[in-house]
Amino acid sequence: MRKIILVLLTIITSLQLVPGQGLYSPGQPKDDGRFAASTKQVNQFFRRFNAEESVDGSKRFYEGDPLYRDRQLRSQFLGILFDNQTSSVSNDLKSEFAKEVLSQGLPQYLNFHKEGWFSEVNAIFNYKGKQENVTLFLKLQPEGLGYEWVIDKVNFAPFKDIFNKPEGNDKGFLHPLSHELGFMNLRRAFQDSNTPEAYTAKEYEPDYLTIFLYEMKKGSLKFETIKNVKFHFFQINNWYFELNQFNRPGNNTGWLISNLVRLKPGDKNAILKYIYDQK
Repeated sequence: MRKIILVLLTIITSLQLVPGQGLYSPGQPKDDGRFAASTKQVNQFFRRFNAEESVDGSKRFYEGDPLYRDRQLRSQFLGILFDNQTSSVSNDLKSEFAKEVLSQGLPQYLNFHKEGWFSEVNAIFNYKGKQENVTLFLKLQPEGLGYEWVIDKVNFAPFKDIFNKPEGNDKGFLHPLSHELGFMNLRRAFQDSNTPEAYTAKEYEPDYLTIFLYEMKKGSLKFETIKNVKFHFFQINNWYFELNQFNRPGNNTGWLISNLVRLKPGDKNAILKYIYDQK
């Protein structure tokens, strides 16, 4: 288990891209050529979003430095942190986002160690002799004096087909007086039915991660390779954005915001459900 986590962490932190930078700026300042490199690492995305490094990336800024989280510098950095080639995010929405992030009264920053962001890792596993797509969701958790990435959830299509809980007239049930029979009619659930999940509570949700780990321990599932990595952020109040890696010619490359959504009440849960349940 720990080997899988270490492999994923190594891949995530070692990705390198071609130099470049974006062109859009919420405050309309132009890139003057000093942004010499793309945002090669996710950690650098955090630093640039917060304005905690110089424009050429050669110097880190810490609290007490006059340029640490400088508003104008942040505005310039935000201008190069969006995917401007394939994303459908409008300039108006980017401007609204930047206005709230750069608010003079209540600016908002990203925090690497804070909850509200997680990774989505698309991988290939061999399952019973066949290659299958697996989506792993990883989050940071405290460990000792530091932090570690851990697998929090898994999305694996073959497992979803195992649990198809019937509803309505198709659903088997245990009579409310079953206790008077010593629950002998549990035979219905365990012997006569091929859908024992029908006899579980309404709030029952299969624990796919436990099944996934069990299949790995049995040897039915074997890791092969990583296909893609992306990150989901909910740390900015009332906003969600997705971070993807773009490796392409030109300036607009690196770890860039590819999707941006202003959240209304209930939207966060709907987005999370879509992220976790998509096949």
